[in-house]
Amino acid sequence: MEFIKTILDLLLHLEDFLRSFIHDNGILIYGLFFLIVFAETGLVVMPFLPGDSLLFIAGMLAHDADSGLNPFLLIATFIIAAFLGDNTNYFIGKTIGAKVFTRDYRFLKRSHLTQTQDFFAKHGGKTIIYARFVPIVRTFAPFVAGVGSMPYRKFISLSVLGAILWVVGFVTAGYLLGQIDWVKHNVTKMALGIVFLSVVPVLLEVLKGKKAKIQG
Repeated sequence: MEFIKTILDLLLHLEDFLRSFIHDNGILIYGLFFLIVFAETGLVVMPFLPGDSLLFIAGMLAHDADSGLNPFLLIATFIIAAFLGDNTNYFIGKTIGAKVFTRDYRFLKRSHLTQTQDFFAKHGGKTIIYARFVPIVRTFAPFVAGVGSMPYRKFISLSVLGAILWVVGFVTAGYLLGQIDWVKHNVTKMALGIVFLSVVPVLLEVLKGKKAKIQG
């Protein structure tokens, strides 16, 4: 419970935390950005890390000359982190195999894996792209692709495209919308709104699944 509280607190004060980190550590912020996105995407036990909101707020900060952030270097850092994370997760899934579906682990629940499988059943290989915009599924999609033995050549092409669309989309949105006064003064509301809109597809899939079981 304390861990969840810490993550929620980070999300609610993400802008302040990043500004403070930049002030104290300067260019090392790119390393922090890399680690967060890589961990969320590449480590199947880290689906709770901020992804969409991090990209959006980083884009906002890049528009602020005082931050010293270069938007192009920022985008490149995020894309590389997302791509390497995807590939790490794919090979973890390929190595561990389907045995992970046999029981729940402390940070790895079968329900998350089966929900991702449902996404694959519905969208096929395009799930790798769609999942980029859906928290939790974003973390488990490359893992499940590895478990399901998706051909690596197909996976890597979809992974690159998904990473580019996700990073460029959110960072650019933050960079452009960050010029609007309302957005500047309501960053927390924007971050929470992004999280809410991002999890809507997951909630809809869960509700559809429950409805199908009831009708079945």
